Amino acid sequence: MARRAPDTRLQELNEAATTVFIAQGYQRTQMADVAAAMGVAKGTLYLYVESKEALFDFALRQADATGPLAPPSSLPLRTPPSGRTVRYVRERLVREPASPSLQTALLTEGARHSPREVETILRELYRAMARNRTGIKLVDRCAADYPELAKVWFSVGREGLLAQLTQYLELGIRGGWLRAVPDVGAAARLVLETLVFWAVHRHWDPSPQPLDPRGAEDTVVQMLTRALVENVR
Repeated sequence: MARRAPDTRLQELNEAATTVFIAQGYQRTQMADVAAAMGVAKGTLYLYVESKEALFDFALRQADATGPLAPPSSLPLRTPPSGRTVRYVRERLVREPASPSLQTALLTEGARHSPREVETILRELYRAMARNRTGIKLVDRCAADYPELAKVWFSVGREGLLAQLTQYLELGIRGGWLRAVPDVGAAARLVLETLVFWAVHRHWDPSPQPLDPRGAEDTVVQMLTRALVENVR
């Protein structure tokens, strides 16, 4: 029987590793678990990756990639130098803001704002999360037992976006185009958690509800927009 091409096996490895890391977290995942998910002997994995660290780095870099995996220059993939995986996550967070419109709005306090701007920001956030949902789920699940990753993910990623949303709501309430709420921080967290559930986490629901993707997006964005801007006084 002919051996499958490395890129095909690497695709299988990536899918198995991602599934196991998300299910078990970083510390609990063992190479034997990934091998079992692939249906191969543990030793087979070491033909493609040198270590669990190399496997996690590989899975993160391939998460949500479109198209077939590019064949590596050599195998096995080597263990990354200390800090390289975390630097990659930090660079992605800085390089690819979840909502360019949100960043622009925060820099233009005296500018004219509107409900359409709110809708645009929410839709950008939803789509960015949906587009990167596997990577988000992977990092969010593994950060709890990977301290260096947690520091970047929670401070630069989640808490950074929450701070931006809070600042935007405060700006809108002062400017009169957003509804006043008892606790702005709680409102920002509600918006963020609603978006991330529908764009990301629902795809790992053990009892999923079949939904039209565009219909789900439109419903979430519309309801949040109306909650924030309707009947402003």
